[in-house]
Amino acid sequence: MTGDTVEKKEQHDLEQTPTLGVAEKGEVVEIDADEALNAVAGLDTAALQIDEETERRLLRKIDLNLMPLMCIVYGLNYLDKTTLSYASIMGLKQDLKLVGDNYQWLSSLFYFGYLGWEFPTNRLLQRLPLAKYSAFNIIMWGLVLSLFATTENFGGAVVIRLFLGIFEAAVTPGFALFVSQWYTKKEQGLRTGIWFSFNGWAQIFGGLVAYGFAHGASTYGFSIAPWKAIFVFTGVLTSTVGIVFLFIMPDNQLNARFLTKEERVLAIQRIKVNEQGIGNKHFKWYQVKEAVLDPAIWGFVFYALVADIPNGGISNFFSQLIVSFGYTPEQSLLYGTPGGAVEVVALLLCGYLGDRLGSRILVCMSGLVVAMIGVIMIVAIPLDKPAGRLAGYYLTQASPTPFVALLSLISTNVAGWTKKTTVAAMYLVAYCVGNIIGPQTFRPKDAPEYRPAEITILVCWAACLVDLVFIWWWYRRQNLKKSLVRADPSYTKVENQEFLDMTDKENPEFNYSL
Repeated sequence: MTGDTVEKKEQHDLEQTPTLGVAEKGEVVEIDADEALNAVAGLDTAALQIDEETERRLLRKIDLNLMPLMCIVYGLNYLDKTTLSYASIMGLKQDLKLVGDNYQWLSSLFYFGYLGWEFPTNRLLQRLPLAKYSAFNIIMWGLVLSLFATTENFGGAVVIRLFLGIFEAAVTPGFALFVSQWYTKKEQGLRTGIWFSFNGWAQIFGGLVAYGFAHGASTYGFSIAPWKAIFVFTGVLTSTVGIVFLFIMPDNQLNARFLTKEERVLAIQRIKVNEQGIGNKHFKWYQVKEAVLDPAIWGFVFYALVADIPNGGISNFFSQLIVSFGYTPEQSLLYGTPGGAVEVVALLLCGYLGDRLGSRILVCMSGLVVAMIGVIMIVAIPLDKPAGRLAGYYLTQASPTPFVALLSLISTNVAGWTKKTTVAAMYLVAYCVGNIIGPQTFRPKDAPEYRPAEITILVCWAACLVDLVFIWWWYRRQNLKKSLVRADPSYTKVENQEFLDMTDKENPEFNYSL
């Protein structure tokens, strides 16, 4: 670490007034570093070398214990948000006496709750045990979703959607933190793509379940409306998984029951290459300031805002959109499921190639280009050619690839735990605003073609492509600057610098992934 870096860090106005200095013999004098530093304190970290076989065995153990649970929870997260779309063509509008733009506002109100609670929940994710706080939110959003079956009017539905957004606000930033804790930079893109791809699996599963309920109700009859049965089913399933999550998911490597004491140290040691740690509970204002002044972060925020205008419209109106192609409501429940398969393939393929080629940003842009082709097909193909328009809708489901790539880059390219949670909150607040705007572009008077909404989607995605090129260029430029700092003869790297809760900007050893 250079003398300028040490002096700069000592000047930071931290909440707990911790500082970092260098003693006479060059060792680190640490007061407020990452939790990982306590795990390696007193150990000869240079001797903690992990051979390839141990590395593979440890990674396999981590994957088997973390990824299945994260995948299931994230699939339920998407299913629970889009249950409203299925219910909209199963009698919900009639039973709740929705008129005018009531349904559009129900779609948007989820994100008002999400938006209002995003910054507080990110602070709680940093301050409280990560897995336990996440589990609490999973259990609660399941209970709230089940209560949707008790609503009798628009007002009751508004309350449910608001609280659903509040409790679901923790899952995406929380999962980004889990990935940052447990996986190296080269592993994070694919792992994020895997658990996010369960949005697609949830779309397949949700469509089949909704079709089963709708068909069963029409054939045999239900004691409650089929749309209410869907809310009860998905809500109870979510809360059950949340209880499992509470008892199985570790907060970090230090309390992972599936690892031995030796493996816990090795699991921390293997992520030193990230130039990050596993968590710091102290809130640091200088890291907030750095996040707000970082141009790359505003590139992230712009993308989340603009890209999620299309997402907010499509995710809440896809069932009605398919009906507008000329299919029956029951058919739309089934015909929407292949779109989930397209999303799964796109996310896994881009996640794998992005990590393999070391270029997540450029690779992920391919999914957005495919999605734009899909919208062009919907706009250009006549209404009397429903199969072609349906194929276009399927292609639009490749659009999440850049959103997921940028989400993985919050894990990879943002260091300092206050900065990381701040950036996650900024990103997801923009995501909420985009999703609030999105449903409003699908106006009832524009049915069945929804042409203004389709044009809006194309314009938004074109702007997003330009933004992605900027983010790629900016990070490449910063890496060149850091290489010059490290090449300076006066530069010295401090031992365990990776675990000092430094931000990506103040750590000269930090290289940005592209």
